[in-house]
Amino acid sequence: MGQNKIYIIGHKQPDTDSICSVIGYAELLNHTEPGKYIPARCGEVGPEARFALETFNVEPPVYIASVEPTVSDIPLDTRCARQDLPAIDVAAMMDTYDMRNMPITDDIGRLVGLVSEYGLARAYVRKNPKEQLSLIPMPLETIARILDARVVVQAREMLGEGRVYTVIDALHVTLSRMTPDDIAIVGDNEPAQLALISAGVAALIIAEGAPVGERVIEAARSRGTSVFATTLDAFSVGKMISLSLPARMIMETDVPTVRLEDSLDYAKDVVSNSKFRTACVVGEDGEHIGLVSRTTLMQDVQKSVILLDHNEYSQAVDGIEKADILEIIDHHRLGAISTLKPVKFLNDPVGSISTIITNKFIEAGLEPTPSTAGVLLAGILSDTMVMRLSTTTPADIRAADYLAEIAGVDPAVFGAELIKKGMDLNSLPKDELLTRDMKRYNLFGKSVMVSQVMTSSFDFSQNHADEIRAELERLRTAFGVDCFFALFTNIFENASDLFAAGDDGCLSRLGLRDQPLRLEGVMSRKNDFIPKFGRMLRQA
Repeated sequence: MGQNKIYIIGHKQPDTDSICSVIGYAELLNHTEPGKYIPARCGEVGPEARFALETFNVEPPVYIASVEPTVSDIPLDTRCARQDLPAIDVAAMMDTYDMRNMPITDDIGRLVGLVSEYGLARAYVRKNPKEQLSLIPMPLETIARILDARVVVQAREMLGEGRVYTVIDALHVTLSRMTPDDIAIVGDNEPAQLALISAGVAALIIAEGAPVGERVIEAARSRGTSVFATTLDAFSVGKMISLSLPARMIMETDVPTVRLEDSLDYAKDVVSNSKFRTACVVGEDGEHIGLVSRTTLMQDVQKSVILLDHNEYSQAVDGIEKADILEIIDHHRLGAISTLKPVKFLNDPVGSISTIITNKFIEAGLEPTPSTAGVLLAGILSDTMVMRLSTTTPADIRAADYLAEIAGVDPAVFGAELIKKGMDLNSLPKDELLTRDMKRYNLFGKSVMVSQVMTSSFDFSQNHADEIRAELERLRTAFGVDCFFALFTNIFENASDLFAAGDDGCLSRLGLRDQPLRLEGVMSRKNDFIPKFGRMLRQA
């Protein structure tokens, strides 16, 4: 997720209208700011919506479990160093970029450790002064760069693992100890230089800008000894070689890590408890992605969202209280969402949110693509039950006719196919059937869940009444609500069968001891059921 993106998202357990409307609104807004608006969902795509998307070859909205800010929403420092890079180069990078910690990776970019300022200091300040200076295998060109030296004789590409001797006096003692893998640091003393070459040392470093004579060069070439010439004094040469250890030899491996999908609250906790006061961001295979620190986590980060088809916290995507709500477009009753700053709010009592989005296209003088017109049409036909519900308005009919012409489909034929796809009840477990289109309401101090299942007859609800009642009671407990209602709405008979779970006193006062209760003329959860039973709950 990018911080500059704006997510258009509907309610939990999204129905076809919720899925299709976010796709349409994203296309409309992206006309002026391409790629900025992302259609999203916080629930699964139902069979009806899936049929609509497949019919018009449209990708489903991106799934977002929460809009709580995550590590992916903040800028990351992506700099890192390879594990074989000399420590002095790592230190130089840290100094150049003002970094207190440098992530270390292997050859394919996986995080293997961290070099910190503290770690660098500990590696060299605590070094045993009696410990013999040594060199690990290293290319000649790397040694030359570190010592700011000129390669006078290059006998080989690499120097192997060997000890480093500074030859000041007592030459015979040094010669007695040296092996063909060792390196000697010497000053302006040609006899000593020749003696060391004759002893077969791997490399000779001539310090303090001393001249390199032809006899020395010829002898070195003959014996296979590499020769460096540097202006550094012998002490500085030894210090720089000491700093040439690869990063992997001084790094620490107990590195705190987080992932892009982790919440910022979690990342802050990891960083605050880390001795490095930082954490590395890694991917699924351990690849290094970036670095987060206390400084980057101090930023005030919020995901920007536009809410469609609801205006209640209980129906909103998780983390909405930490998001920046820019706009709300709805066609339901007013809910309880509040914002810290003014936002655009449009609530139009039409039959479908897709109708509102279609009218926005028309007002803007823009025409949706045929595929988007098709899914918007599906949203209208689904939410109005092909214009049969009492919520249907002339605006819905006009919008559907407009979209059908662009999409090139017959709305009656397509609508019948669409509704049929959403009515395959026998193939679904009872819990999925009763939760795929449900909404939570807070009505007069009571927490209420209302599920709606569209059917073409009452056979299913009558034949499975006992199972439905038992599952409703289980779901009421699982969701922790006072009442759980389920409407089985027959679109052809203009009526619904009502099932309910709640305490006995409440069910008695609502007249729901015997179930299912046939409700003639009740087709819309929003227009027919909630107003009537909301008033009854107030009195219960």
